[in-house]
Amino acid sequence: MPAKSAAARAKQAPAYPDLAARMAALHPVLRKRKLTIAVAESCTGGLLGAILSEHSGSSAYFRGGMEVYSDDAKTVLAEVPPQLLHSHGAVSGVVAAALARGAREKLGAKIGLGITGIAGPTGATPGKPIGLVYIAIDAPKLQTVQKKQWTFDRAGNRLASVGVALELLERAIG
Repeated sequence: MPAKSAAARAKQAPAYPDLAARMAALHPVLRKRKLTIAVAESCTGGLLGAILSEHSGSSAYFRGGMEVYSDDAKTVLAEVPPQLLHSHGAVSGVVAAALARGAREKLGAKIGLGITGIAGPTGATPGKPIGLVYIAIDAPKLQTVQKKQWTFDRAGNRLASVGVALELLERAIG
């Protein structure tokens, strides 16, 4: 069977084992550089934390994570200012950035990652369709938010979002 082209692969969400393999490559770098990571994730529901803690010894860099599905959890656990939620909505770039910053600050990590979005198949609102996800990083050398509009099923939207979070992590430590 021929290998899939990059275009064909782009139409598929990454599989969990592929994300775990990518994390395996980051594992020794994070440990050697004594970098620490914290996450606040909404639509991925802990999936990013699962990938970050996939390998033995991950406690050397993974400080922990928050599953901040509700707006209340976002404000209480990740200290997202309520006015951001009211003015931009939970699914927005500014809230993703606030989640990343809040996770980093609350858990005393050097790098914070934040994810918020609509994994589907329900939850769309006017202007915010299913598959809309914002992924943010707050790190010493990189502070950015990526907006994605996935067309996968719920599982695929969540896996693809974690894949982007790993890309941001790779950029931040690269």
